Amino acid sequence: MSWTIPLTDVVITESDRLAVAECLQSGWLTMGPRTQRFEAALAEWTGAPHAVAVSSATAALHLSCRALGLGPGDEVIVPALTFVATLNAPRYTGAQPVLCDVESAERPNLSAENVERCITPRTRAVMAVHFCGYAADLGPLRELCDARGIALVEDAAQAIGAEAEPGRQAGTVGRLGCLSFFSKKQLCVGEGGAVLTADEALATTVRSLRSHAMTSGTWDRHTGHEASYDVVDVGYNYRLDEPRAALGLARLPRLRDDIERRRAAVRRYRKALADTPGLALMWTDDDVARSSHFAFPVLFESGEERLRVRDALHAQGIQTTRYPALHAFTELAPLAAPGSLPAAEAAADRHLALPLSSAQSDESVDAVASAVRAALQR
Repeated sequence: MSWTIPLTDVVITESDRLAVAECLQSGWLTMGPRTQRFEAALAEWTGAPHAVAVSSATAALHLSCRALGLGPGDEVIVPALTFVATLNAPRYTGAQPVLCDVESAERPNLSAENVERCITPRTRAVMAVHFCGYAADLGPLRELCDARGIALVEDAAQAIGAEAEPGRQAGTVGRLGCLSFFSKKQLCVGEGGAVLTADEALATTVRSLRSHAMTSGTWDRHTGHEASYDVVDVGYNYRLDEPRAALGLARLPRLRDDIERRRAAVRRYRKALADTPGLALMWTDDDVARSSHFAFPVLFESGEERLRVRDALHAQGIQTTRYPALHAFTELAPLAAPGSLPAAEAAADRHLALPLSSAQSDESVDAVASAVRAALQR
C-alpha cells in the first residue's frame, strides 16, 4: 500500500550519497577506517568514553550480555513492553529474562520500585529501555543496581540524543548502553548499532567478540600492522561495514537538528490533541523536552477504541503502529500469565504510535491530529 502519510520518512541528502559513493569508490567495504572515525565521532557526540560500532542494536545488546559474563542460571530483568530484541539478548547467552511491569500506561518505562520486586539472588542485570525515545528514570535504578551488585544496561535503541540525566545522554549512565541505527531511527543508516561504555575492559571485550574474537582485523592485516591472528573466544560476525559507517558520519552532524524537528512535531501534536475526549497524552511536557522522539504514541480508553481509530486512519492512508506486550507473543507466553503485568498490558493494548519523522510538515501533523479527533467523535 502507498501511504498518504507514512509512519516515518528517511531523507537522503546529496552529502549522504556522496559519502557512500566515495566509500564504494575506495574499494574498501568491510570494517575499516571509516568505522573507526564513526566510532570516534559517536563517542564525542554522546559523551561516552568508548563507542563500539556493530551490525545492529540486537548485536549490541547480545555483546553487552556476553561482556558481562551472563549465562545459564542468571536472571535479567526486562520491561514487559519493549521490542523483542531486548529480551532475546540475554536468552542468547542462556540467561533467563524476567518480565517486569512498567510504571504506568501513561509512562511505560521501568521504575526502581517495580524492578526491586523482581530481584532474586540470581539477578545479574537490569535492561532499562528508553521507550520511544523517552528516558527512563535512571537515578533510582542505578542506585538500586549499585546497592545490589547488579549491572544496569541501557537499551537506548530508540533514544540516541535523549537526556537521561542532566548533562548525560541515554546510553551513557549504565555499565553499557546500546544504540540502533535502523532505518526508522533518529540516526539511520539502514542497519547498524553501537555499544557505549565508560569501562575500558568491557569495550575491549565487545570489540573482540564483534569480529569472531580475532586478535586482528582485515584492515590491520591489509595495512601491514598484523601478519596473522589468533582466536581467543567464541565470537560473532557483528561488524558494521564501511558504507554504513560513511552514511553515519555524513548524517551525525545533522542529528541534533533532526531531533529538534521531531520535538517540534511532537509539541504540535500535543497541542492539537490536548483535552481530546477519549485520548490521553503520554509522558509530560518535561519528558518531551528531554526525549529524542523516536515515536509519538498516544493512549485511548480501550483496545477497541485504538483499533477503531487505527482503521479510520488506515482508510485515509495514514500509517500507524503499536508494540504488543512481550508475553502476548506465542514464543514468550510462558514468561508471564495474562493480567500479571497490568500497566504494560494496558499500555500495549491502548497505545497507537502516530506518524513522526524529522521531515514531517506542520500540515501533516495537523492532518493526522484532525483525523484522530474525527475518528473519536464517530
